[in-house]
Amino acid sequence: MNILIIYAHPEPKSFNAALKDLAVSELTTLGHEVKVSDLYAMNFKAVANSEDFNERENKEFLKYAVEQKHAVKTNSFSKDIEEEQKKLVWADFVIFQFPLWWYSAPAILKGWFDRVFASGFIYSRDMRYDTGGLKGRKAMLSITTGSPKDAYTPHGMDGDIHEKILYHINHGMLYFAGLEPVEPFIAWTPSHDEEDRNVYLEKYKWRLNHLLDIPSINYHPQSHYDENHQLKSKYR
Repeated sequence: MNILIIYAHPEPKSFNAALKDLAVSELTTLGHEVKVSDLYAMNFKAVANSEDFNERENKEFLKYAVEQKHAVKTNSFSKDIEEEQKKLVWADFVIFQFPLWWYSAPAILKGWFDRVFASGFIYSRDMRYDTGGLKGRKAMLSITTGSPKDAYTPHGMDGDIHEKILYHINHGMLYFAGLEPVEPFIAWTPSHDEEDRNVYLEKYKWRLNHLLDIPSINYHPQSHYDENHQLKSKYR
C-alpha cells in the first residue's frame, strides 16, 4: 500500500516521534511505500488566508471556500497545499500521529486540515461523508494523552474518548472527507513510565502489521438521513 503519515509534534525525541519512526521503519520493511509530512519540520503554515492562492476569483473580498473551489479548477493553490493534496491522492492509508492537546489536534494539524481539505477537492454539497473526495482510502488516528484511560470513559472526568473527544476528527474531518476511519491507536500517558512506552511500541508494531484488519468505525451514510439532515427513524 501507499501509506501517508501526517505527523504533528515539535520535538524529534518525543514519544510521538518514536511512534512515527517505528511506523516508517516497520511499514517499509513490510513492503509498503511510505511518505511522511512532518508538519513542524516543514514549518507548515497553519493559518488559512489569501496567500494560499496564486490567483484569485475575487481580489476585493476573500471568501475562502469560494477561492478554494477556484483553485481546484485552475490549479492555483500555493505550492505547500498542492503538494499535500497530491500526497493524499497518492495514499491508500493515512495515519495521523499527534498528541491530544486541549481535547483536539495541535493547531498546526488543524491548520493542515483547514488548508488542505479544500472545498471542491475534498467536499462539495454533493460530495461529502461516504461520497467525499477521498473515498476508497482508510485513515487512523495514532495519539498520545496526558490523562489516564479512566478519565476518558463515558463517566470519566474528561469525557468519552470516542464519542466526545475524537468524534469531531474521525467523523467531522476524516469521514466527512470520504476517508474510512478505523479504530484509533491510543497511548495513554506514555510520558509517565518507560516500561509503558516499550509496551506501547510493541502494541503499535503489531497494529502496523495488521492495518487492514483494524475494525472500521461505522458511521451512517448520507442516504440514512432525511432532507433536514435528521437520521431516518428506521436507522435510529
